[in-house]
Amino acid sequence: MSTSKALAWTAFWIDVALLFDIGIYLFMGKEKSLEFLGGYIIEQSLSIDNLFLFILVFSSFGIKLEYQRRVLNYGIAGALVLRLLFIILGVAIVNRFHWILYIFGIILIISGIKMMQKQEENVNLKDSKILEIMSKELPITNELEGDKFFVRKNKVLHATPLFAILILIEFTDIIFAVDSIPAIFSVTTDTFIVYTSNILAILGLRNLYFVLGKLHEKFKYVKYGVAVILTFTGIKLTLLIFDIQIPTGWSLAVIFTVLGGSIAASVAYNLQNDG
Repeated sequence: MSTSKALAWTAFWIDVALLFDIGIYLFMGKEKSLEFLGGYIIEQSLSIDNLFLFILVFSSFGIKLEYQRRVLNYGIAGALVLRLLFIILGVAIVNRFHWILYIFGIILIISGIKMMQKQEENVNLKDSKILEIMSKELPITNELEGDKFFVRKNKVLHATPLFAILILIEFTDIIFAVDSIPAIFSVTTDTFIVYTSNILAILGLRNLYFVLGKLHEKFKYVKYGVAVILTFTGIKLTLLIFDIQIPTGWSLAVIFTVLGGSIAASVAYNLQNDG
């Protein structure tokens, strides 16, 4: 997929989300509309770091672009189901044990600080524990078999490395959900708002992936912006201990400012180095 086509589809899914938000405004009111927008922006901004990890996974295994599409399609379908389960479980826990939000807040603050401190390093994903466990339970072929996930060899069912990578992608999404869903709880615990903002953000991930695949090296400071957003949402949750609530509109202003600032800083860095 060309960058221009990926950009067009990314813009399309963003437009769909904004139209959906207008519908929420008309039928559910201004506050719910702001909650949806806040959840959507948080999910999209945190998705950036997750997609960078996807890029690392595919490049580590040398997976061709046409095979990446199939893995992403199945990965996103799996994410839709997993997110629904996470959200239903998360909302039920929060409604029953409200204090869990404070724990979520502390986890988000720690995650954000770790992300800011994390240095770029070469990670050998071929040594992943997930793949090691898989290879013990299911035989895996040494080479790709086209875009197939399974093949039979000597009447024995084998998984291909492409299926192993799909499992690795799904596992990274579960890890990602541990941060992203509690972050949205800083805006709302309305199951409908949380899930729809997640879903509409996820539906655009495939196209956003191909945009970032071309441009990720040009946005050097975005990961730090994402880390700040993660830390901010954690602080917002922990402030509830003192009965201090940051209005959704203010939260959106902070998120937009941080994300926009990190993009501007990245562009300025590139212009300075190109010059």
